[in-house]
Amino acid sequence: MRAFLALVPPLEVIEQLDDVLAPRRDALAPRGEWRWSRPEHRHVTLAFLLELDDWREEALVEAGQRWADRTAPTRLSLRGAGAFPDPGAARVLWAGVDEEVPGTLEHWARSLRALASRAGGRVDGTRFLPHVTLARSVGGPRAAGHLLQALDTVETSAWTAEEVCLVRSELGQGPGGTPRHTVLHRWTLARS
Repeated sequence: MRAFLALVPPLEVIEQLDDVLAPRRDALAPRGEWRWSRPEHRHVTLAFLLELDDWREEALVEAGQRWADRTAPTRLSLRGAGAFPDPGAARVLWAGVDEEVPGTLEHWARSLRALASRAGGRVDGTRFLPHVTLARSVGGPRAAGHLLQALDTVETSAWTAEEVCLVRSELGQGPGGTPRHTVLHRWTLARS
């Protein structure tokens, strides 16, 4: 299965993000050029598993629990925007993550990628940059500088990230051919 380990912002943060996105999206992004992420798909991916055999899920859940038992929650907010690979030829638009303790999520991502790999998952090793995906281009890269200028005003209230989720991702199985995301497990971060 395809899966990822992620932080899911609380509903009020997702609603704040939607309040900023709606007028900008409708005014600046012609229909059909961008596929905007559904609110229930907004998350911060810490580790993406290209493949995880179903029978290895239990080992991953156990390793994740040991990690969560020794990991303290952290405060985050969403702030600013960017594009992958760059604004001139964007495929993905994203909101940035502002960390109360800089580097925390990078450390978490390294640890979670390593434990997922040890549990038998095939882990994507691309460079980690904490973000929430807002939109994907349709039909190839697009210039997005005007969108990023408008989206740079994204700013949400802070929240405490107290749990990490293991999420199954089934491409094309959701509404309108979007992915279907199913939370398989939640680890509550225990150390304070």
